[in-house]
Amino acid sequence: MSESDPCTPGTLGGQLRVSLQRIARKLRAQRGEADLTDGQFAVLASIKRHGPMTPGALAEHENIRPPSMTRTVNTLVDLGLVAKASHESDKRLVVVELTEAGLNEIAVTRRRRDAWLTKKLGQLTPEERQTLADASELLTRIASQ
Repeated sequence: MSESDPCTPGTLGGQLRVSLQRIARKLRAQRGEADLTDGQFAVLASIKRHGPMTPGALAEHENIRPPSMTRTVNTLVDLGLVAKASHESDKRLVVVELTEAGLNEIAVTRRRRDAWLTKKLGQLTPEERQTLADASELLTRIASQ
């Protein structure tokens, strides 16, 4: 097989990278009412997934520096999407938790993203959707390695 063969790992990898990045960019463009940045939304999603946590733990989860997380958290507090509360066992610390508005922002954003993707998938034939279902299993396997 030559490198121009679309099924070689190098060629296919490049094509998948570009396609997945484009799809991810279009999905991220589907936002809730607050029109959050990707980083701000990621913080909300992380709190939803892992529960309330300190800004330091959030920074570690999101792999960003604590001062940047402090700015992000303060912006989300100002928007009413998260609240700061005292830590149960160490009153010197604060934990960041979702507010009802934050939960709603996550739900609206996810609903819009799902609707966009559902619309696009609805434009495909049943055979094409089956191909994507098969590819989804493979991509999930690649992502988990």
